[in-house]
Amino acid sequence: MKLVILGGGGFRVPLVYRALLADRSPGRVTEVVLHDLDAARLAAVAGVLAELATDISDAPSVTTSTDLDEALRAADFVFSAIRVGGLDGRAADESVAAGCGVLGQETVGAGGVAYGLRTVPVALDIARRISVHAPDAWVINFTNPAGMVTEAMSAHLGNRVIGICDSPVGLGRRVARAVGADLEDAWLDYAGLNHLGWLRGVHVHGRDVLPDLLADTERLESFEEGKLFGAEWLRTLGAIPNEYLHYYYFTREAVGSGASRGAFLLEQQKQFYAAPSLESWERTRLEREQTYMAETRDDERDTDDLDGGGYEQVALDLMHAIASDKRTTLILNVPNRTTLSCLDADAIVEVPSLVDANGARPVAVSQVPDEGVGLVTALKVVERATIQAAISGERAHAVKALALHPLVDSVSVARKIVDTHPFLSGVFRAR
Repeated sequence: MKLVILGGGGFRVPLVYRALLADRSPGRVTEVVLHDLDAARLAAVAGVLAELATDISDAPSVTTSTDLDEALRAADFVFSAIRVGGLDGRAADESVAAGCGVLGQETVGAGGVAYGLRTVPVALDIARRISVHAPDAWVINFTNPAGMVTEAMSAHLGNRVIGICDSPVGLGRRVARAVGADLEDAWLDYAGLNHLGWLRGVHVHGRDVLPDLLADTERLESFEEGKLFGAEWLRTLGAIPNEYLHYYYFTREAVGSGASRGAFLLEQQKQFYAAPSLESWERTRLEREQTYMAETRDDERDTDDLDGGGYEQVALDLMHAIASDKRTTLILNVPNRTTLSCLDADAIVEVPSLVDANGARPVAVSQVPDEGVGLVTALKVVERATIQAAISGERAHAVKALALHPLVDSVSVARKIVDTHPFLSGVFRAR
């Protein structure tokens, strides 16, 4: 089975390959093609993968290519994890927004819209080329903003593009640990959009244990989300929000503390790519995990929380379920159909989904909390306005996408961001 990884020179690619090395199931991936526009980064990552595969005789073969069409041919699965503009773009997203007094986090607020504006055109081109050169391939999208990009790509790929994110399963793993259960034994009742969802129930052997957890302050505040939101607020909500909702519930604090991780990662990864090795990759990866959402915390991240959600395992489980027709349920970004009543059928939502050889389809879950409905519908409007702006190339549409975001409180600020952002200024034309 052939897997093509777009963004193959990316820092997290070794996580995916390590999961492939550990996979001993029938029908596993035997060929990996890394595609990237940066040949030096490709070489650096390929070297790390070779170290990972030392003494593993049946390790999946690895080749690299800077030619997208060539890389795609005969692909069974395409894993898209590109970063348009690189970390320079992310650093600009954060600094420009901060200079305008609004949140510039990578996928939330002005930063997320800016990221989407430059990413969607590239994602659409990739989707068109996949439909030509690998029409039978399944596309797993991890490119952020994941929900928005998946929805854009679905215009060309339909249900053959599925979005993944490690935040929900990371939350589920931490909650399961807090209640003394195995994640495999828990049903996560989770609903929302990418980076905008709520855990409404945790069913273990048919019983919802979330109410007991919410009532127990010590256990509730023993893991990341409990510390982040506080037991009192979580009990008020009656649910556990995705960690990214911190930027909406505590906007003033988030803006005040800043979100400048992009600049940190840019310098950190420059050091790795200058002298790549498995040892330096492991060291850099640990530093990266320790600083994840650091601006939201007052202390260091707990060791138990460093494993995140394991997006590489989600991707592997998704591939297995489709390739082997092995039914499983995963929290994915898929078309809504009739799942969430506040959104239309085509909207990409993040909910538990049943996966088999026919792809992924959402299952019945609790609805978005009443107080979250307005936020979810507003953000879906923003996602679609961003897609429209990226397609049209018009400045007015780009301003509209930014101005409609709940965390951008001024049309004037939206105009300033479009006109001063180094990756947006001059790109969008006036009517």
